[in-house]
Amino acid sequence: MEIADNCVASFHYTLTGDDGQVIDTSNGRDPLSYLHGAGNIVAGLEKALAGKQAGDKLKVDVAPEEGYGVRHDGLIQQVPREAFQGIDNVQPGMQFQAQTGNGPLLVTVTEVGDATITVDGNHPLAGKALHFDVEVTDVREATAEEQQHGHVHGAGGEHA
Repeated sequence: MEIADNCVASFHYTLTGDDGQVIDTSNGRDPLSYLHGAGNIVAGLEKALAGKQAGDKLKVDVAPEEGYGVRHDGLIQQVPREAFQGIDNVQPGMQFQAQTGNGPLLVTVTEVGDATITVDGNHPLAGKALHFDVEVTDVREATAEEQQHGHVHGAGGEHA
């Protein structure tokens, strides 16, 4: 069976950056499963997987525009330290959910000063090319419930 819309595909992957450093991998874990056509994985990888089948191996380079997007300087802000009331030891790398006019936004602390804290609302991989080494392990029809919900369900029912 080939990967197409409304199929559940499972694959092992290793994700590296331009420098060749491993960013993430499924090695030592279960394969990643997703509902094809539902936007569950980055667009560039999903496009490359269309038409593949179990046993296929491929290398996929994904540009930022089809990965986690380009970086937006407007998502970097200096926030008064008072905005972090109740948090004594704010450190770079910590993540918080900020409430914005467009809804919640996950931000990462990038710098801590005496009066202000700099946060970045860009995805950590925004602006980066992504290099995937993939092996498709399984392809199956999605259940009606998976199609309705827009994501894969685990054995015995829905999972997060």
